[in-house]
Amino acid sequence: MTESEIYDALRQGLWIAVLISAPLLTVALVAGVSVGLFQALTSIQEMTLTFVPKVGAMMIVFWVSMSFMTSTLVSFFQDRLIPLIAGG
Repeated sequence: MTESEIYDALRQGLWIAVLISAPLLTVALVAGVSVGLFQALTSIQEMTLTFVPKVGAMMIVFWVSMSFMTSTLVSFFQDRLIPLIAGG
């Protein structure tokens, strides 16, 4: 196993981490901005108003995208990491 193979596997692993985290981070950003805008427009400064909708939206998106995340990680391990570990 050469250095280039290790760096390529690391690069691909980091890219998969970005792909897997993108839906959750996008929903957290959109929910945070929309709740912040709502708070600014109505002058309601309740802390639970920012936390509960964001966590609820993230839980829904996590539940919906769980199969995508799992299949992406499984294919990365089966196609890339296990052959590297086995020496193939």
